[in-house]
Amino acid sequence: MKKLHMGCLTVLLLVAAACCAAPAVLFSTASERPTAPGVVPPSVEGIPGRMLAAYATGAAQIGTHVPGCKGMRWQILAGIARIESGHASGKQISPAGDITPPITGPRLDGSGIGGNRTPFPDTDGGLWDGDTEFERAVGPFQFLPATFRSLGKDGNGDGTVSPHNADDAAASAAVYLCGKDRDLTDRNQLRAAIYIYNRSEAYVEDVLSGIDQYDALGATPTIPTGNAGTVVAAAVAQQGVPYSWGGGGPDGPSRGFCCSPGGQDGSKVTGFDCSGLTQYAFAQAGIQLPRTAAAQASAGRRIPASAGVGALLPGDLVFYGYDPGADSTIHHVGIYLGNGQMINAPRPGKLVRIDPVTAMPDYAGGARLL
Repeated sequence: MKKLHMGCLTVLLLVAAACCAAPAVLFSTASERPTAPGVVPPSVEGIPGRMLAAYATGAAQIGTHVPGCKGMRWQILAGIARIESGHASGKQISPAGDITPPITGPRLDGSGIGGNRTPFPDTDGGLWDGDTEFERAVGPFQFLPATFRSLGKDGNGDGTVSPHNADDAAASAAVYLCGKDRDLTDRNQLRAAIYIYNRSEAYVEDVLSGIDQYDALGATPTIPTGNAGTVVAAAVAQQGVPYSWGGGGPDGPSRGFCCSPGGQDGSKVTGFDCSGLTQYAFAQAGIQLPRTAAAQASAGRRIPASAGVGALLPGDLVFYGYDPGADSTIHHVGIYLGNGQMINAPRPGKLVRIDPVTAMPDYAGGARLL
């Protein structure tokens, strides 16, 4: 499945530069900001970075799908996926979130394999599970095709909904677990949600054990000391804020302007574009950055792409450009968190989130100001 990703375009409109064009507007006011999933560590042992990013964004989107749901967070989704697929263990996960080869469970023909004694005739013509006679659970969250078809969400805004896409699957699992406005901060309601996902007390205990472990990690994220820590903490705290074309700056999220190449009218969205987010985070450490991603590349000590991601330190700016050797072609910027991860305002229709540095293909090095 090929998916279109358009980068953060350094376009000077009025007096501001906006980034990352794509066609959707998710939120029109700050009050429509989704429930944030909490601070996500730059990495978690045993979870591929791309899957961790999917859990974070899936949790953050729940406010648009189940506004009354409370307590949805990345740790809950990670606890489910840990049991269902080992976080897509052994699979390839593309920057767009597509998982290959697809994850499919055993044929549910009532033969007893996997504990199944009830036959489930095929409902999707083999579209997602490759079986035209019986159902098989699909994707990293192991949905039955019929269930996914009824509640599946487009988690990455590409216009396609697939259980084999990490973002779509995570957003859909969040919706399923939230049900009709559950309060997942209540242990009993959380337990009930997990039980409905799989009606086994042993399963519930296994998932809760994983959630508790991940909750402990999320409660004490690794933040560097000094000014780098100030910048990283400020940026990470913006997870779940919508992307706004031309939005944001040293004072925080704001409305942008019209219009991105993909059609987003930033004047209707309160949030950040990529360079607005970096301006805000560095302003918290008393550092003023230029407005555009390309101009920010001239700030501080430049780290060439040829040095590799290993040359970056937490708090460094991370750049992407059509020609990695020419700063004038830089179209996107993020902030490095360590362990190959960055905090990022990707493009219209998305939220500020943690992504792998490899989420975009045209890495152009970094810059160190701290």
